[in-house]
Amino acid sequence: MFKTFTVLISVVAVVMQLQARNISALLHAGCNIKSEQSRDVSLGSKPNLAMNKTKISNVFPLINNVNIIMKTDNENPANQEIKIDKLSDPLRSIVENIHWYGQSAVRIPFNGKFIYIDPYMITERDQAEVILITHPHFDHFSVEEINKIANHNTHIYAPKECCEKLKSQGYKNCIEVVPGQHFNFEGIGIETVPAYNTVKNNHSKDKKWVGYVLTLGSVKIYHPGDTNRIPEMKSIHCDLAFMPLGQTYTMQNVQEAVDAIRDVKAKVAIPIHYGIYEGAEDNAKQFKLLLGPKVLTVIKEPKTKLQSIH
Repeated sequence: MFKTFTVLISVVAVVMQLQARNISALLHAGCNIKSEQSRDVSLGSKPNLAMNKTKISNVFPLINNVNIIMKTDNENPANQEIKIDKLSDPLRSIVENIHWYGQSAVRIPFNGKFIYIDPYMITERDQAEVILITHPHFDHFSVEEINKIANHNTHIYAPKECCEKLKSQGYKNCIEVVPGQHFNFEGIGIETVPAYNTVKNNHSKDKKWVGYVLTLGSVKIYHPGDTNRIPEMKSIHCDLAFMPLGQTYTMQNVQEAVDAIRDVKAKVAIPIHYGIYEGAEDNAKQFKLLLGPKVLTVIKEPKTKLQSIH
């Protein structure tokens, strides 16, 4: 927008210069006409009243171009506010029906089934189609929490240390993951991506813990796990991104989370991982303000009720 404004000012300045020149030219032309008229009259001929209209008409296309620049800038989709009713139907449906349980725990609907990522603080029972675990910290991985939403046939993707524990508890369909893998399960595309701290050492890169990029039909969703803004994010392109706002174990500050959203070019951003052990509710409001209207920021209230536990 600033660049367009600068260009606009420059164009207006040129137009003003041309107008000044044309006024001078008109005055000069007027003098010439008067001189020609006097000469023609003295010769007994009709006066030549033709004026130099070419230079005047050249100004108007430039003025019109200023209007075109302003109109084009306003109509450019990249400069328009994103609203939920402008999203594609599949993306809007997913955004509206995502449940956030607190921390990084989310439930994503797809084709009448549910994908759970880092289930935590789930107080009601459900049946997951697939479960994705980013790393083994207690607020991201808990057998007790998984027991609420899975049976021993449920497919689970998790780092090695998590799978070892799950298999010892009878979860035979646990697939060990590291960054850089691709899977497809029941039409759900699953890509594992790096997740690590760049400043602190709570989630070191050598652990090979992960975030996930899901492909659900035409919709791509990024769940980064516990991470800072990392260089690998620039190679991720998604429609919707969750982003941690905690400033102890994940991002250094809210601005870093905003920059990460811009890296992955998300249309929709949902803040997570704040308000319990780190970060505050006001951080989500700041996150939304800093992202501005070109990203739809959806602040979810934690959801905990599904079906009663029997």
